[in-house]
Amino acid sequence: MVRRKTIIISTLHYCEIKEFTMEEGDKTGQVKSLDKAPNEPPKVNGSLSLLDGASAQIPVITPELSSLSKIASDKTRQLEERLESFEIIFDSEVGDTNLTRGRNIEREIGLRQIYLKFEGGNPTGTQKDRIAFAQALDALRRGYEEITVASCGNYGVAIALAASLAGLRCLIYIPQSYHTRRIREIADFGAEIVRVPGDYEEAVNVSRLDAEKEGYYDANPGGANTNLQLKAYGEIAYEIYDELRDAPAAVAVPASNGSTLAGIYRGFVSLYNRGKTSRIPRFIAGSSYGMNPIVQAFVKNTPHCVELKPERIRNTSVNEPLVNWRSIDGDYALSIIRQTRGWAAFATDKSMVDYARLVREKEGLSVLPASTAGLIALVDRHKKEPFPGDRYVVILTGRKA
Repeated sequence: MVRRKTIIISTLHYCEIKEFTMEEGDKTGQVKSLDKAPNEPPKVNGSLSLLDGASAQIPVITPELSSLSKIASDKTRQLEERLESFEIIFDSEVGDTNLTRGRNIEREIGLRQIYLKFEGGNPTGTQKDRIAFAQALDALRRGYEEITVASCGNYGVAIALAASLAGLRCLIYIPQSYHTRRIREIADFGAEIVRVPGDYEEAVNVSRLDAEKEGYYDANPGGANTNLQLKAYGEIAYEIYDELRDAPAAVAVPASNGSTLAGIYRGFVSLYNRGKTSRIPRFIAGSSYGMNPIVQAFVKNTPHCVELKPERIRNTSVNEPLVNWRSIDGDYALSIIRQTRGWAAFATDKSMVDYARLVREKEGLSVLPASTAGLIALVDRHKKEPFPGDRYVVILTGRKA
């Protein structure tokens, strides 16, 4: 079967109409790991083999937008023209992800009206594209030529892609011991990889110091551009409202630094203050068992997040996107959970893998196992104290394109 699609690309400086054909069933190859040779078993001692990173779409942006990416990344062009082209790519490719009702999941767990917000439709497969593109646009507008961030994978790929499309030099700081499939993607997008001795938090510190010293745009969480990051995540709330026409009873989110949860909350607060919704949803957070300060503080009922002992943190191929000994936006996320009468719970690696399999088998979505931590926390709360009939939203990210 052959499908035809027509797209109109129009800016103040550029207008093009393109038609292309695509045969049903066409498939593309998958990116191979740079860190593991074919048939080599995963590394279980020493450095980590993070096998469950999300995967970028192939191609990462719609082919007919490639002409705009050339304009946006061309430093000989006028800034206004580059900004306009990049904004069109941003608007066309990032966000507006699917929100679907998980009827089969509802039957499995005994709770009706569960909606799955699948962030796997973003270019690199996670919600990180939202803040990456927002910050690349901000950096371009403010005259920066370089952008930097510390990452263990997903965020680094998102920043690398956004920077390549915007024509920015990109430096990704990665802990020395981390070996993730996404490193090849980061390099393929033209980013420079800087290895840092120590853990993720140390990589953040080095990236921040270099940004201050060299004049790079600092895209790290908890830095000067945090408000922009939270605003970008707030778009998730607006998209949920567009579909449901009100706020759901609760939103379940996988938690690491707490930034995604905080951003979605801010979005719903804005909607409520503008009279668009009748309520602000409860917020539910899930994270790796014993490896996240936000959930730890909630479970132990401490007033603030307490830093965990770094030596007790154990990264695995499943929990890596969630674990932190210090959550940068942790206290803010914890206060949101409590203020909204929400919930937080831990999830084991086994339960996250099991729920990822359940979502794939029952709803046809191939999700990153770690992203099911919010769903697991929702189910945990429902088992302890059943939720009333209402609407509930679960945030999920993609595993395979």
